Amino acid sequence: MFRLSVVVPTLDAAATLPACLAALAGADEVIVADGGSADATCDIAATAGATVIVGARGRGRQLAAGAEAASGDWLLFLHADTILSADWRSAVLDHVRAAPDRPGCFRFQLDDRAWQARLIERGVAVRVRLLGLPYGDQGLLVSRPVYDVAGGYRPLPLMEDVDLVRRLLRPALLGADAVTSADRWRRDGWFRRSARNLALLTLWRLGLSPAAAARLYG
Repeated sequence: MFRLSVVVPTLDAAATLPACLAALAGADEVIVADGGSADATCDIAATAGATVIVGARGRGRQLAAGAEAASGDWLLFLHADTILSADWRSAVLDHVRAAPDRPGCFRFQLDDRAWQARLIERGVAVRVRLLGLPYGDQGLLVSRPVYDVAGGYRPLPLMEDVDLVRRLLRPALLGADAVTSADRWRRDGWFRRSARNLALLTLWRLGLSPAAAARLYG
């Protein structure tokens, strides 16, 4: 058997973290890498049994710090506003047995029944299938040796997930769902946010610095 460590970066995530952690009951270790929350995030994580580390703000830095603290043979990086479906552990086991040298990601879902959410989910599925490019809100499963050889997460203010994925083999799509909060899409506009994300990805791949992308992202 293998040991699985889940790393969750947080910043003022008290509203979404309880459900995220509750879904991770099958993990051997959960590490919450906090960037200096002013709310009850750290208390919630500690009460749930997670290991809490506090460090410099910035998701790339927090993910790297969490990975450094993790003791697992496999690492699963997951956003604090994402809830894994109940079959996630069996999907991880199937993947580890079938493709131990390959990373994996979950199917993307939004927690909203609007038709716009279904279109965005289909668009994400096409991006993953054609480009092999999942974002962090799908989770990223990778073995410790593969993560270390790739160099891990870099301290980028944005695009830290894409930056790492591009240094790995094409991730396999796991047979379970990562259900992500649709709050950002509802707030910014369903297609406006998706268009902005796509534009930033395109500009970044054309050479825009992560710092400049972060400023545009707001």
